[in-house]
Amino acid sequence: MKKVLLIIPAIVGMSIISGCDTLNQVAQTAGQTIGNPTATDIASALKQALEQGTTKSSDELSAQNGFFGNALIKLVFPPEAQKAEKTLRSLGLNSLCDNVILSLNRAAEDAAKEAKPIFINSIKQLTLQDATNILLGNKDAATQYFKRTTVNQLTEKFKPVIQSSLNKVGATRYYGDAVTAYNKVPLVSTKLNPDLSDYVTQKAIEGLFVEIAKEELNIRQNLSARSTTLMQRVFGYADSKKAKS
Repeated sequence: MKKVLLIIPAIVGMSIISGCDTLNQVAQTAGQTIGNPTATDIASALKQALEQGTTKSSDELSAQNGFFGNALIKLVFPPEAQKAEKTLRSLGLNSLCDNVILSLNRAAEDAAKEAKPIFINSIKQLTLQDATNILLGNKDAATQYFKRTTVNQLTEKFKPVIQSSLNKVGATRYYGDAVTAYNKVPLVSTKLNPDLSDYVTQKAIEGLFVEIAKEELNIRQNLSARSTTLMQRVFGYADSKKAKS
C-alpha cells in the first residue's frame, strides 16, 4: 500500500511535466502561426506563390488552344495587316485568313513551353527585399518583377522557337500567301511585310504576362488559391497589414 501511495505522486509529477512540455509546444506553434512572419518566411512563401502562378500560366498557355481558345490573348492579324484581312475576307478568302490566325496561335503555344525554366530561374534570384516589396506592394507587383527580370530572356528564347513553329504549322506560308494576295489587289498603296516572328514573339510574351497577372491576383484575393500553410500565413499577414493601412 505504501508503494502505491509513493507511486501516485510520481505519476502526477510526470503528468504535470508532460503537460508543461505540451503547453510549451502549443505556445511555440501558436507563436509561429500568430506572430509576424520573418523575412525568410516571406521569401519562401513568395517563391512558392510565384512558382505556382508561373507554372500554371505556362502549362495552360502551352496546351493546345491555350492562346487560340483564350479571347483575352488570342493572336489576330498584326494591326498593320487588319485592313488587309478585311479586304481578303471581302474577296472570299476567309479560309486563308482563318488559317493564318490559327497558325499564329499555335506558334505562341509552342513558345510558351519555353517559359517555365526562365521564370524558375528568376524566382531563384529573388532577394529578401524583393519578396517583401512584392508581398506588400501593388496587386501586380510580382508580374512587374517578372517583366523587369525576364522579358529579354523570354524574347531571346521565344523568337527562334516561334520562327521554327511558324514554319512548322504553315503560318509563314499562309501569311505569305495572304500578303501576296493583298499586295496584288488593285489600288493597294501600302505593301505589307510578310515577316511575323517579331509580332508573334511580342504578343506571346504579352499574353503570358496577362495570365501571370491573373494568377497573382487570384492568390492575393482567394484564400483557397494559397496552396501551402506558409503561403496562407504570409499572405494572411499581408492582408492584415493592408487592412490597417
